[in-house]
Amino acid sequence: MTTLRVDDLGLSYGSRAVLEAISLPALDGPALIGILGPNGVGKSTFLRALAGINGFSGHVALDAESVSGMPFSRRVGLIGYLPQELPQATTLVAYEAVISACRAVRPDLSTAAVEQAAEEVFDRLGIRHLAFERLNQLSGGQRQMIGLAQVVVRKPAVMLLDEPTSSLDLRWQIAVFDVVRAIIAERAGLCLMALHDINLALRHCDYIALFSGGRLLSFGLPAHAMTRERLRRTYGIDGRIELSSDGRPFAIADGIAASIDDESISGNEQGENRGHG
Repeated sequence: MTTLRVDDLGLSYGSRAVLEAISLPALDGPALIGILGPNGVGKSTFLRALAGINGFSGHVALDAESVSGMPFSRRVGLIGYLPQELPQATTLVAYEAVISACRAVRPDLSTAAVEQAAEEVFDRLGIRHLAFERLNQLSGGQRQMIGLAQVVVRKPAVMLLDEPTSSLDLRWQIAVFDVVRAIIAERAGLCLMALHDINLALRHCDYIALFSGGRLLSFGLPAHAMTRERLRRTYGIDGRIELSSDGRPFAIADGIAASIDDESISGNEQGENRGHG
């Protein structure tokens, strides 16, 4: 079972603080955690910090081992990161791109094992028909699926996915969640997924981490982490949290709030919501 701990994480760009005092309860796999918040709140920065790409203060540990102290080769083998940016539209065919991504971080695998892993990933994601298409001939959504394949093929303990469904239609969005959930269940792994679609997160994620103003506003089960008040405070909208016929929460936006409470987030609210994990 994979365990990730985040304690008092902070990150600044020059004199500007982007993230402050971010702490999460121990996250034990298998679990899918949705990272929510408005544009510019620090979701991508948070994932890059966990991946060891951005320097940060505080402590992040994977199975009790400091992520900052890991050799690069070990870190990229354990933590798979998918950025917002799509794979470059090169003349490389999709199959070659996935094979190369696996070989780069899994030198322990034989050529035959890498090729078998790639075959399995193309089948699992339902994109075998794209395997020998050039990346520069694929749509944005198709390249996004190839980017996901480049992460999944490496079989990391933790997947950090930054907006993996942004270029996909509804069918493929659901397919991504189904595949990710199946993978983390098999490996007792973790996936942290930054999302803009609140309702996708509320429906498909085990936990929600809601960011606002560079801090963690709430963390917990979807029904606990997202409330009417937090919709207003975080997104500046008047809305409601309702329950679907199967008992799952979903958000309804009624309009833009007349005024937004920009008050800084108190440590008390963060502490109260950590208990839901």
